[in-house]
Amino acid sequence: MASGPISDNSARADQRLMWEDEMRLWSICLIGGLSGLGLPTVALAGDMNDEELIENAMSAAPDAVARNATIIAFDEEMNVRTVREGTGNFTCLPDNPASPGNDPMCLDANGMEWAEAWMGKIQPPAGKVGFGYMLQGGSDASNADPHASGPAEGADWVDTGPHVMIFNAGEMVQDYPSPAENPDTSQPYVMWPGTPYEHLMIPVE
Repeated sequence: MASGPISDNSARADQRLMWEDEMRLWSICLIGGLSGLGLPTVALAGDMNDEELIENAMSAAPDAVARNATIIAFDEEMNVRTVREGTGNFTCLPDNPASPGNDPMCLDANGMEWAEAWMGKIQPPAGKVGFGYMLQGGSDASNADPHASGPAEGADWVDTGPHVMIFNAGEMVQDYPSPAENPDTSQPYVMWPGTPYEHLMIPVE
């Protein structure tokens, strides 16, 4: 009878290590993006205390998801820090001050694996469809270049209102609009079309 809880705890510990490795990669990518924009590489958590970080990160998803999610942030040296341990399948991050808007996000385990592949510029794991929430909306540097550090000259940030995301869906996204520039963010569209990191953006009320 004892083997079940031990196995569960071991699996959860392995998943925590995976998340922390992924977030270290994420911090490296974000440092590069900030430097590319000519901005100082400040901690993504900004001046928020832990209570504010948790509140902001949780605002990315419905309460039924966010209340059990793990909350992570970065310290002043851009190292990942677990602000609150969770028991659910989702991990939430607070706002990234490098972008113009308030854009916390919550990703499920497959979504985190997709994010690791994107950050590492490797192929996302086959057959693992991921899901994410950004109910505060978000701003992206480009709808064409998954690794752009800022908008191209003369272009604007791609601002999308509250939305959910489906990652690594393969051919399932082929019938949705896939504009390289100026997507209509009021309807579902494909971000980063034609790349290994294309994903479906679905606006929600």
